[in-house]
Amino acid sequence: MDMRERDKPKVVLGVSGGIAAYKACELLRRLTESGHDVRVVPTAASLHFVGEATWSALSGNPASTEVWESVHEVPHVRIGQAADLVVVAPATADLLAKAAHGLADDLLTNTLLTARCPVVFAPAMHTEMWEHPATQENVATLRRRGAVVIEPAIGRLTGVDTGKGRFPDPVEIFELCRRVLARGARTLTQDLAGRHVVISAGGTREPLDPVRYLGNRSSGKQGYALAGIAAARGARVTLVAGNTELPDPAGVDVVRVGTAVQLREAVLKAAADADAVVMAAAVADFRPAAYATGKIKKRDGQEPDPVTLVRNPDILAEISAERARPGQLVVGFAAETDNVLDNGRAKLARKGCDLLVVNEVGEHKAFGSAENEAVVLAADGSETPVPYGPKEALAETVWDLVAARFAEPCP
Repeated sequence: MDMRERDKPKVVLGVSGGIAAYKACELLRRLTESGHDVRVVPTAASLHFVGEATWSALSGNPASTEVWESVHEVPHVRIGQAADLVVVAPATADLLAKAAHGLADDLLTNTLLTARCPVVFAPAMHTEMWEHPATQENVATLRRRGAVVIEPAIGRLTGVDTGKGRFPDPVEIFELCRRVLARGARTLTQDLAGRHVVISAGGTREPLDPVRYLGNRSSGKQGYALAGIAAARGARVTLVAGNTELPDPAGVDVVRVGTAVQLREAVLKAAADADAVVMAAAVADFRPAAYATGKIKKRDGQEPDPVTLVRNPDILAEISAERARPGQLVVGFAAETDNVLDNGRAKLARKGCDLLVVNEVGEHKAFGSAENEAVVLAADGSETPVPYGPKEALAETVWDLVAARFAEPCP
């Protein structure tokens, strides 16, 4: 075997028998094209949707459902033992039940029993099946044992039905798999299970007339990364999203807003029972004092009237000063262009939050980018630098710090 082949992370892609099996082809493509050695282990039922030849051709490895093939290689043991990650996508209610109860009647369920690496399940089923107490108990069991069970998305299901149970976006599953592999032994835990977290994301827009507004360059990517990782770590997540074109993260309750005033109302409402509030949105400091009901016209020979601005509410300072419940943690973000840390420390003291993520913004920095670099300042004086990298890495650090504070004994 070529040395480069041996160095590739070994991923087992389990595919169970649901209509969403065809979407796993996109996940497989992303895994193989990003340098992973993928072995597909489908169930017999899944082959009604996608054939064995497809999986073998796309992965470059044999795909089999049987424990009786190549018996001398003991595949029902060796595949799981050699894996760096096992991801089951889609995971049906039947597959989740078998995994939770340790049943092993085919190659995939045998692989799950022998795997000692991180395991990720991406459920897909009808809403009634997902919400059934038996399924919920099985999911809770798997999470308690350390498996990552992604919350299914909300949307169109088989036929005309709509609800929770839709297969998560393959790109989202792929990014989660990369994060799990990157953490190695520090695999994603359910350290936010039982917690409700509220996250704001995106930029607000303050209308000037029916076609113009004051806004900013925020894409919402950092807030969405925070939401996706919090959900993967077991939290119930409310995402208050400003103006962004990003797809809803699976398993996240998304509340859409436009202006700073609307964002304030939505955050305060959601924060009433929240354990943590993370203000990652780029909230406009000012808004036009007056709104023109008709488009402001350009007139030859005349300069436009000055635009008078008024202050928007300081949401971060407000929720920091008036915590909705005892022990609620508040995390703010500070986008600075100069004297970054000095301005950040001053803002931390002024706002009164527990953590403040300080990052420098500018051309090709933070806004609109998939990467970020920051320092997380804490009210206790500690500082945690986060080197330049994916925004998911910064999100992981933020939740690590929040989870550590949740674990501290109450004073």
